[in-house]
Amino acid sequence: MNELAAYLRENVRWLSAGVLLTYLSSFGQTFFIALFAADIQSAFNLSHGGWGSMYTVGTTASAIVMVWAGRQADIFRVRTLGAMSLVALAMACLAMAFNPWLWLLPFVIFALRLTGQGMMSHIASVAMARWFVATRGRALSIAALGFSIGQAFLPIAVVALMTLLNWHVIWILCAGIALLGVPILLTLLAKERTPASMAQSNDNLGMRGLHWSRKDMLRHPLFWLMVPAILGPSAFNTAFFFHQVHYSTVIGISTLQMVSYFPFFTVIIVIAMIAIGVLVDRFGTARLLPFHQIPMVAAFAIFATHILGLGWGFFFMALTAGAQSTLIAAFWAEFYGTAHLGAIKAVAAAVMVLGSAIGPGLTGILIDLGIGIETQYIWVAVYFVVTSLSIWIGVSTSRKLLPSAA
Repeated sequence: MNELAAYLRENVRWLSAGVLLTYLSSFGQTFFIALFAADIQSAFNLSHGGWGSMYTVGTTASAIVMVWAGRQADIFRVRTLGAMSLVALAMACLAMAFNPWLWLLPFVIFALRLTGQGMMSHIASVAMARWFVATRGRALSIAALGFSIGQAFLPIAVVALMTLLNWHVIWILCAGIALLGVPILLTLLAKERTPASMAQSNDNLGMRGLHWSRKDMLRHPLFWLMVPAILGPSAFNTAFFFHQVHYSTVIGISTLQMVSYFPFFTVIIVIAMIAIGVLVDRFGTARLLPFHQIPMVAAFAIFATHILGLGWGFFFMALTAGAQSTLIAAFWAEFYGTAHLGAIKAVAAAVMVLGSAIGPGLTGILIDLGIGIETQYIWVAVYFVVTSLSIWIGVSTSRKLLPSAA
């Protein structure tokens, strides 16, 4: 306990910057945007499929741009890139508040997803993975607390505010909060760590004792075997929260009852993140990765059949959500090195964002075609059986190339 307290004291400004960025990413995350789904569909006269398609178009475009935008984390300092991204996020929030045109809606979604889910998350995880070596897992898990805080409290706050304020006004408030984050970030990182010096450390070398480039990574089979694991949670967690209002109706509960599970969901995520962070620092990612998506099989089986109750579904989903946020971010640094971490993780972030585009669009279209959301969730559970197998094949054949194995 004393060791942890000393660690937090020594690194509080950098860890707090990570928490701030991940928290403010909430405004571009699906769980947040989905809270306004009914209002947006009503304002623009959209069906589930139509809204899902709009969301897919905007999110897919943001995934494409992330390949370029994410690479900027190798060029700019976090305080500079983070501040620029926060200003852009605030403008995206204002665009959502004031946009009257249907044709502009995909562009607004694009801006929210790129600046929020894309850049805020990317900048935070690249910074933690690059700044911290021996305690990388712990740093990533602490920084990821911002996601959990946002997911726990913002939905309840928004649902409460909707009884008092027009939904457009809430987006204006979000813009103000994002702008308030700029001076806070600049203050926290007034003495920023130097990424370049950290990247040159031999402790950050990847497989074969090298710093891998993005081109080299794309030529190696490990990346392609990991793609389903990156895509899946993003696609289907996003789909679950995107259609939370519809799913609530299907199973016969109110939206408020649904979001009341979010604090519990968040507590389990936090516990999972902290535990996995400690385990990553002790054992590395290779031993843990093949097992971390197995709880998703149980989660979606429960959401489909209600065999154990909704709370258990959230419990198992939270185990993977907490593990994923730490494990995958640490995986890139451990297996590929940190010299080109921004460029490498930009591709992974693009895949993640692409998954969040595919999930809502695909499930929305299937709902319109008469394939129920509960039926879809059975196949989602099967998908995660496949991803676990894919991870095991990729990691088991590549871990022997790590410097630690040598």
